[in-house]
Amino acid sequence: MPPAPRKPVGWSEGPSFPRFIQAGLAARLLSINPPRSILLRARHVVPVASPVLPDGALRIAGNRLRWVGPWPDAQPGADEEVIDLGDAILLPGLVNAHCHLDYTDLLGQLAPPRTFPDWIKSILAAKSSWTEADFVRSWLHGARQLLDHGTTTVANIEAQPHALALLRESTPLRIHSFLELTGVRLRREPASILDEAEALLDSLPPHPGGVGISPHAPYSTVPELLRLSAEHARRRGWRLTTHLAESREEFDMFMYRRGPMYEWLRHQRPDDDCGQGSPIQHAARHGLLGPDFLAVHVNYLWDDDARLLAHHGTSVVHCPRSHAYFRHQRFPGQCLAAAGVNLCLGTDSLASTRLGIGTRPELSLFAEMAELAARDDTVDPAELVRRATLNGAIALGLDHELGTLQPGLLADLCAIPGRVGDADVHDAIVHHRGPVTTTWIGGAPAAHAPGSAITPQHA
Repeated sequence: MPPAPRKPVGWSEGPSFPRFIQAGLAARLLSINPPRSILLRARHVVPVASPVLPDGALRIAGNRLRWVGPWPDAQPGADEEVIDLGDAILLPGLVNAHCHLDYTDLLGQLAPPRTFPDWIKSILAAKSSWTEADFVRSWLHGARQLLDHGTTTVANIEAQPHALALLRESTPLRIHSFLELTGVRLRREPASILDEAEALLDSLPPHPGGVGISPHAPYSTVPELLRLSAEHARRRGWRLTTHLAESREEFDMFMYRRGPMYEWLRHQRPDDDCGQGSPIQHAARHGLLGPDFLAVHVNYLWDDDARLLAHHGTSVVHCPRSHAYFRHQRFPGQCLAAAGVNLCLGTDSLASTRLGIGTRPELSLFAEMAELAARDDTVDPAELVRRATLNGAIALGLDHELGTLQPGLLADLCAIPGRVGDADVHDAIVHHRGPVTTTWIGGAPAAHAPGSAITPQHA
C-alpha cells in the first residue's frame, strides 16, 4: 500500500476520525482493477450532446469511453466483458456545481428563518457546537448520498479544511474543493488570508478533482478580498465561486444601503461599498466575473445584470430546493438563458432543504431537476438534464473530459431504471426518485466503493 497522503497545513489529529477515513482509503486502493474493455448495454443511452440512442451501448477501456452507439453495431470482442443493464437509462455522471458536504447532518436542525440574516445567524450558532469529527462525519454522509444519487463530480465548498486531504481520498467522487474565505468577523487582512489559502491548497496531494477558492459572499467579505481572490485564482489557473445576489436582503444592502442585512453588518464591515449598484455590478467592479467564475444563486437581478454575466462568460449555479426553502422570488432563469448565460445546477446543503412529509431529503440532483421542473414548466426536460451534466462540466472547465458520453471522454456515468418510450426518456430522468442502479467513475463501478466503508460507527 502506498504511503498516506501528506497532511495539509492546519491538519489536526482528532480524537478518532482519521482511523475510519484511512479504512476507507485502504478499501479504495485494494479495489483498483487493471484496465479492461467493458461493453455496457441499456434500453436507452443518453449522450446529452447528441440524440438519445434506443437500445444503445458504450465501450469502456481503462478509464475512458472508446465507443458509443447502437447495440447492433457494438460487435463485442471475444474477451470483452458485456454487461446488459436491461430496462435502464444510461447517462453521464451528474455534475453538482455547488454543494456544502460538511453541512449534510444539519438537515432539519434549523428553524425556518424569518429573514436571510436570521438563517445565517442560526447556522453559525449550530456550527459553533460541532466538533471537527462532527463535520467529518457530515461530509462523509454527504459524499455517500451524492454517489448513491448519480453524482460523479462535485464543486464543494470547504469551510472546515483540516482533514481535506484524507477526505478527498476517501471517496471516488471527483471533488473540486473550493476553500471558503471570509475575513469580516475575524477582521483579518485579505493578503494573509490568501497566502494561507494558497499554502493549504498547495499542500494537498494530487487528486482526480481540482481546487479553487470561494470568497463566501459580497456581504461577508471586503472588496480587497474579492479582488485579491480573483488575482490569485487566475494566476494559479484555479476556478472561483461565490454566493452572489442570493437574497433580497443582500440586494437591498448593496443597491440601497438598507434592510436587515445592512443594519446587521454595518458595524462589522466597512459599508462604503454599499449603495453603488447591484451585487452583480459589485462583483464585476472587483474583478470576479469571467469564464472561470461560478456565480451561485443569482436570484435577484437589476437592469443589465444578465447581459453583464453573459458578456464575461460567467456561469450561474441554480439550487432549486434551497431557492424554495427561502421562498425567494421566481428564479430569473429565462432572463439569464435569453442573455446566453450558462446555467447549471447544484444541491447547496441540506441545511437549507425542507423536510418532506414521510421522506428524508438527500443530496440529489434528480431532486433538484424535479423541483425546477415543478416551478418552471418553460424549461424543457432535455435542458434540465443538460444543466445537471454538460453545463456543470462547462462551468468547471471540464467539458473536454466529462458531462457527455463521447469517445475519448472519461467514463463517468450512471444508470436509472427506465422502461419508457423514446419520447419520454428525459422526463423519466428529471422525475427519477431514489438511488441510481449504478454509478461508474473513471471506468470503475462506484456504487459500493469507499463510502460504504466509511461510516460514523467506525469511529
